[in-house]
Amino acid sequence: MALKRTSATKKKTSPSGFTFDSAVLTKHLLAEVPERARDVLARRFGLGTSTERETLEAIGDRSGITRERVRQIEAAGLAAVRGSKTFKDADPAFDELRAHIEKLGTIIPEDELLSSLAKDEKAKNRFRFLLVVGSAFFRERETDDFYARWHIDHATAATVHEALTKLYSSLSDDEVVLESDLLDRFLDDLKGVNDAYKNEEVLKRWLSLSKGIGKNPLTEWGKKTAPAIRTKGVRDYAYLTIKRHGKPMHFSEVAKTIGTLFSKKAHVATTHNELIKDPRFVLVGRGLYALSEWGYQPGVVRDVIREMLEAEGPLKKEDIIDRVKVARFVKDNTILVNLNDTKHFKRLKDGRYSVV
Repeated sequence: MALKRTSATKKKTSPSGFTFDSAVLTKHLLAEVPERARDVLARRFGLGTSTERETLEAIGDRSGITRERVRQIEAAGLAAVRGSKTFKDADPAFDELRAHIEKLGTIIPEDELLSSLAKDEKAKNRFRFLLVVGSAFFRERETDDFYARWHIDHATAATVHEALTKLYSSLSDDEVVLESDLLDRFLDDLKGVNDAYKNEEVLKRWLSLSKGIGKNPLTEWGKKTAPAIRTKGVRDYAYLTIKRHGKPMHFSEVAKTIGTLFSKKAHVATTHNELIKDPRFVLVGRGLYALSEWGYQPGVVRDVIREMLEAEGPLKKEDIIDRVKVARFVKDNTILVNLNDTKHFKRLKDGRYSVV
């Protein structure tokens, strides 16, 4: 049976612009299968009136047969499709599908591939069926480390898997890197891969295969469990906001900037409460918060002076003021008021101050 093709003037059935009609091709392929097997395939792939893809157990229960028997019928149906003249005549269509995957980088997450092939669920189910029956396409099941994916080349797929595993292991638990730096590190591990795939679009598509590596809204990459990568609430958005700003911010400005940067509504009072409760933030002035990773330590001005004197010994007034102003955004008088508290500090004969 000759494969029917859409004319150039007809509407394409998928956003990728194939010359074949996936609905017609699927219908012709299923016509080569005995009725019972055709019914099983239609239900397994959601090719009937319903787009729901049924499990072997569900089909078996409805038909009064075992799960294993359903699997056997499905396998026989797929074999009948692959052995048919219609399947052989459809080589040009499968070649187009293969070229599409190759263009995307040879290996691609299943969800992304199906979305690139079709917009609605019924059409996605048809393409999933075509991928399964096609001899050039290989599906890798979801694992603890990777999402379900399709590929057309075992060697490239193995290299990408290995490179992603190595890249994940090279990242520390809290490490965050710029996208350009991560792509450079990834490239270093992709030895032997066709240079045609070594472009930013394909590399980021390969990165999306990993369940352990991710990026935040500021396009910074790291392990998905890293505090700077996972963004689950106001605290995480506040962290990214202050980090991007690069210096302490007032909590009201943090709330406002969250809305600007991430299009997330953040109430000022809620933001302030989250900053208070999270050890990643340190109050360094009146409403001003910095990141503890910048070297700021929690505590009031008196605590800062005490820690400084205990660590360095007696210091002159001017030295104390200079050091405290690095750690806290306060006025000189505020430092002097605390320094002159005789319950905590004393002035030595040479003018230096020490802890009581």
